Amino acid sequence: MKEQSKIPFRSIQGWLFDLDGTLMDTDDAAAASLAARLSPLLGKARAVKVARRLVMASETPGNQLLALADAFGVDAWIFALWDRLKGHTQPTYRLIQGVKELLVELKGQGHALGIVSTRSQDEAQAFLQQHDLSSLFSVCVTRETTHYLKPHPEPILYAVTHLGLEPQACAMVGDTPVDIRAVRRVGAWAIGVLCGFGEPRELRRAGAHLILPSTGDLLKYIQQAQTEGTGPDTYT
Repeated sequence: MKEQSKIPFRSIQGWLFDLDGTLMDTDDAAAASLAARLSPLLGKARAVKVARRLVMASETPGNQLLALADAFGVDAWIFALWDRLKGHTQPTYRLIQGVKELLVELKGQGHALGIVSTRSQDEAQAFLQQHDLSSLFSVCVTRETTHYLKPHPEPILYAVTHLGLEPQACAMVGDTPVDIRAVRRVGAWAIGVLCGFGEPRELRRAGAHLILPSTGDLLKYIQQAQTEGTGPDTYT
């Protein structure tokens, strides 16, 4: 079904982005690897779907767990354990198609850009430097930046404040319900994308104002809003 987008694109001054599944495509490798192992048991089509759901399930409660760990002052220990379990190495990060063009266009139009992620500052900066994106962003909020993590609103509020903007003048793009809930709690505009691990129903239930197939698709929405004065229909 399609519903009219509520986002006043021409009024948005600041754009915030999650990393994994929104700008960064690395997590698809984990899903693909898991799907390959599940295929002999489930068949290829079902294995892909189940693998994506399992990765999504492992990420979302993790954010909530880490937010709780923050409150008890054990977040550093949790992150150290998490890095060991992942076999932490220096990865090569992939960029989701169309993302660089989108970011360059937004920056060129005078928009303020920011990152809000639960990755480490080192990982976020490595990704930005690898793809020559560092100069485009005015703020990079990571797991070390704020006391609480998404879905708590503090990381979003930190980014918005750093940009010198009001929440209603900002929009955030993310691929999980955790992103959407955090954005809605501060009164900013929430855009869900399906290039990560979120499903349309989950993103809609979390309160997404707009759901797009991929982050790169946002560019045509903004361009259409500039020429027509209104946003096009929402993909849901």
